[in-house]
Amino acid sequence: MKKMHLLVVLLFVLVQSNAQENTWPVLKSYDQNHTDRIAMPVGGIGTGTISLTGRGALEDWEIMSRPAKGFTPKYAGVAVINRAPFFSIYYKEAQKKGKALLLEGPVPVKYDEGYYGSRAPNHGLPRFSNATFQTAYPFGEVLLTDKEVPLEVTVGAFNPLIPGNTEDSSLPMVVLSYKVKNTSNQSITISLAGNIPNFIGFDGKEGKSYQNINTYKEENEFKGIHYTANKEIDKESMQWGTFSMVTNSQEEISYRTAWKPGEWGNSTLEFWDDYTDDGLLEERTSDQKNNMGSLAVKTILAPNEEKVIRFFITWNFPNRPAWGNDKANVGNFYANQYKDSWEVAQKHVARIPKLEQETKAFVNAFIHSDAPAIIKEAALFNLAHFRTQLAFKTKSGYYLGWEGIKDNDGSGTGTCTHVWNYEQTIPFLFGDVAKNMRNVEFGYAIDKRGMMNYRINLPLKTKATSFGLAAADGQMGSIMKYYREWQLSGDDDFLKENWDNVKKALEFCWIPNGWDPDKDGVMEGSQHNTMDVEYYGPNPQMGLWYLGALRATEEMANYLGEKTFAKTCKSLYENGSKYLDKNLFNGEYYVQEIVPPMHLDSIAKGLIRVKRRLVDDDPQYQLGEGVLVDQLVGQVMAHILDLGYLVDKGNVKKTNESILKYNYRESLLKHPNFMRSYAYGDESALLMAAYPNKRPKQPFPYFTEVMTGFEHTAAVAMLYEGQEKEGLKTIQDIRNRYDGKKRNPFNEAEYGHHYARSMMAWAGVLATSGFHYSGVEKSMEFTSNPGTYFWSNGYSWGTCEVKDKEAVLKVLSGEITLKRFTLKGMGTKKLRKKVIGASQSYTIKL
Repeated sequence: MKKMHLLVVLLFVLVQSNAQENTWPVLKSYDQNHTDRIAMPVGGIGTGTISLTGRGALEDWEIMSRPAKGFTPKYAGVAVINRAPFFSIYYKEAQKKGKALLLEGPVPVKYDEGYYGSRAPNHGLPRFSNATFQTAYPFGEVLLTDKEVPLEVTVGAFNPLIPGNTEDSSLPMVVLSYKVKNTSNQSITISLAGNIPNFIGFDGKEGKSYQNINTYKEENEFKGIHYTANKEIDKESMQWGTFSMVTNSQEEISYRTAWKPGEWGNSTLEFWDDYTDDGLLEERTSDQKNNMGSLAVKTILAPNEEKVIRFFITWNFPNRPAWGNDKANVGNFYANQYKDSWEVAQKHVARIPKLEQETKAFVNAFIHSDAPAIIKEAALFNLAHFRTQLAFKTKSGYYLGWEGIKDNDGSGTGTCTHVWNYEQTIPFLFGDVAKNMRNVEFGYAIDKRGMMNYRINLPLKTKATSFGLAAADGQMGSIMKYYREWQLSGDDDFLKENWDNVKKALEFCWIPNGWDPDKDGVMEGSQHNTMDVEYYGPNPQMGLWYLGALRATEEMANYLGEKTFAKTCKSLYENGSKYLDKNLFNGEYYVQEIVPPMHLDSIAKGLIRVKRRLVDDDPQYQLGEGVLVDQLVGQVMAHILDLGYLVDKGNVKKTNESILKYNYRESLLKHPNFMRSYAYGDESALLMAAYPNKRPKQPFPYFTEVMTGFEHTAAVAMLYEGQEKEGLKTIQDIRNRYDGKKRNPFNEAEYGHHYARSMMAWAGVLATSGFHYSGVEKSMEFTSNPGTYFWSNGYSWGTCEVKDKEAVLKVLSGEITLKRFTLKGMGTKKLRKKVIGASQSYTIKL
């Protein structure tokens, strides 16, 4: 009896263990009324992505080096049929005829009206009646149910995402996991089929359809369809490459490398009849264009049994034109690592279970931390931007990015410095990438004068400085970012590598007719900035970026023993700080002193973008006395870098209060906006600027708009000042607008989809945890508020549980060395160069 009891216990433990292995983390769920806009990008860093929709379909096939919003490849035949990629399930109960359904929920109403009826991909095929979506990026799952179907299916998709492990977070792959449960009391035969047309040669905008080649192949660990190109396709075009669909299932496999040609809907009809006959596919041949390849896995489910069947989509498209339309082919780094997409599968399909567990470890540690739920949502979901066509790595090994992406093209070339300044996600999760981007800025984008081109042209060796324009905020922010990357890495060689250019970038401020030509720590000159205009005269946005750059450079100079230069930086910082508080703070917030340049001769080369806008004594597009939503962005960056207050602490807090007082709109229904609408109607938001007092006749162009990256910045500023309720509400207002019904939760937009600035959201994690880390000083700091906090420095990551005068520090990946540990407001503990390795924990008592 004891042995039987032990066997039951072991079986129970085994079942629980298997269930746990098949369970993905969940941070947020969306009901069926909030799934229509969901499209979660799935793919590696710099590889492109395919999106899992809220109903379970695959859309936005953005794997050919360009954005492709709404693009689903089409199978040859009648266009209005809209036969696109789909996964389906055949099921047969005893004594009943077999049936088949798409592994998708109902078609969203947005597709309902077209000139030939529904515009939805695969619109007429049967599907499940109920679909809900749950996610903790990079995991996405669609739960499919139907009262008429004795099955429950969870459609899952992910790509490995492991902080500090850039290589394994850069795989050109979608992992599709179909968890199928038999909810009946009798056995059911099922067959899952993936169907993808060979669309090589067309990327959603350019190219055309070809008679490409589909080949069935087998390996020891997987089998599948390999899609290759017609010889007519130019091998230097971005549409040339390969992709594959494989499965590692050991169940019965069948396939088609083509569908039988037919008029009207007969090709699909013939497939459907074959598929629903017995769940097995019979091979067909065809010479038509965009031939469909199909791969099926057949098995039997016992009563109440659940099985997981996986498919993998891999790709390899090696060509990338420089900034989209340039004739120069800068290539894709990831593609150089593989012969083709089949080799991607050969190298990585067997590794996915291990990478999946590591990804789950990261996500679980993050979502189970005690950060407010809305902070975790904003930070994690905006991380998805980095793995879209927003960012890429050239074949020569350099990371660059657009500002955002349009439906079919990039938006805003050159890793625009004044936009990417706001991004705080990459350095804290992938430090090597952040250092690489700083090397591009300071190793290539700076000219002999010390002017950093705020858009970096390609190829780097010949065109990096050809743009010829500087942005004051972009250049100062890049200096602060260089300091950040040095501190997080503790890499002195990195500091020294570009130190001369860091100095030159700061000294550029002092050139004749420059930003600070009288060298007093105050920017008065023509300051091109992220509002796409020039500000003339002292203002808080550029002023605080400048003060932050002075402080960061002072720290770096002191470390390198350059005391004279450090003293210069300190003197200018102190004078500039006093000036901003005395002359720009009006008692409620910081304003701009408009100082007209009078004529073009008083503006140094490269400091004005559109000369016709300059009216000698009344320049257009100024801030003036407006309440700018992100006027404290330089102070936010200083807090992140642990550089202290750049201006009076009381003024900072009062400014946050004023931004809420004047810029907040509970409803935008009656708000007049004369530009783009990223929020409108009965939505709550912070305006870019408000004018409670005097307003310039034509303020900077975006003053009536709402943009999430700036709102995140204002929210983080509040969090750092202890205004937690206000900061969290600001972030909640943003995320309420991206609720799956109105907008895609994985796509905060500005000048394009997946806008880089919104990755400021990670700073909310830093602000609420009080996390600071210095690899230089070997120090770490957290808030003293009790709780468990997630931390990552870009190379290692883990958790820290803060208790009463005690902290339990866990390293879940990587290794850290500490000489000093601080709980803010409680005390500091000196350590004897304590090394904490992966899977180790260390208790620190203060």
